[in-house]
Amino acid sequence: MTRTVPAGRGVAGPAALLATILLWSSFALTTRALGTSGLTTLDVALLRFATPLVLLAPWVPGALRRARHERVGTLALVLGGGLPHFLVFAVGAHLTSAGLTGLLVPGTVPLFVTLLVLRRQGVPRGRVVALALITGGVAVSASTMSSGRGSVGVLALLAAGLLWAVYTLALARTTLGLLDVVVLVSLGSTVGAVVAVALGVGPSALLGGTAAASEVLATVLLLGVGTGIASTLCYALAVRQLGSGAGAVAGASSPVLTATVAAPLLGEPLGPVLAAGLVLVVVGIVLFHASGRAPSRAGSLVGRRPLLVEHRHAPLVE
Repeated sequence: MTRTVPAGRGVAGPAALLATILLWSSFALTTRALGTSGLTTLDVALLRFATPLVLLAPWVPGALRRARHERVGTLALVLGGGLPHFLVFAVGAHLTSAGLTGLLVPGTVPLFVTLLVLRRQGVPRGRVVALALITGGVAVSASTMSSGRGSVGVLALLAAGLLWAVYTLALARTTLGLLDVVVLVSLGSTVGAVVAVALGVGPSALLGGTAAASEVLATVLLLGVGTGIASTLCYALAVRQLGSGAGAVAGASSPVLTATVAAPLLGEPLGPVLAAGLVLVVVGIVLFHASGRAPSRAGSLVGRRPLLVEHRHAPLVE
């Protein structure tokens, strides 16, 4: 007897994967374009995190209750994937190019994760070549920034990659559900952004009442809804439907799309050196995940429902 596949199930995984790639790229491009916007970095951070917080408000009480049972160290590391990562990422994006912004952070996460767990787990032989390709690609790509300003930007992007690697490992250890993580990261980051503005750390056109409504709306839709909620759930759905290969495809395709789209949108041509670095990193990412271990539990999709995520080293929440 043949098994009937529910209508729409066959396209749900590929559609979610495509949406994930598009949303990850839009995050890098939007953050890079901050310099031409009337919104400040703290404004964008506030809109990025306050939007999912408002939309997921019914989950806040439950998430706070469950957070009380979480280890303080793990919870702190999880929260580090919010505002701290965003601000460092934004600095790197402002000082470099969209191509580097879209490449260095997702490209270096597997490398940093491996280094952080090296003493406990070692490196599988199949991943040595992959990590060497990623390292080489990062070095080649970084060489395109010869000025002091660009070098600082590269260091900021590498720091953002390290923060995301720590956040990724914390996700693998936490007992919190995926929406719990989204809510708590959004809550902590929103409070942090408001406090930073109140203390005079940076200006805010949004809280000062001078922000353009069109820019606010675009940021809410692209970063607040798109990155904050949609990319998280689309990535989780893609991995559940398609397996770990989805994570590898998303991690490798997003930098390519970002670098390609940056040329017509931001006037930043790819160039042969950055293209060579891009190829090395993308091939390294694919090989890294192709030589991965067996599936393991890494969290849950909604509430306490388990989600088997085979690909631990790609972002779940950007």
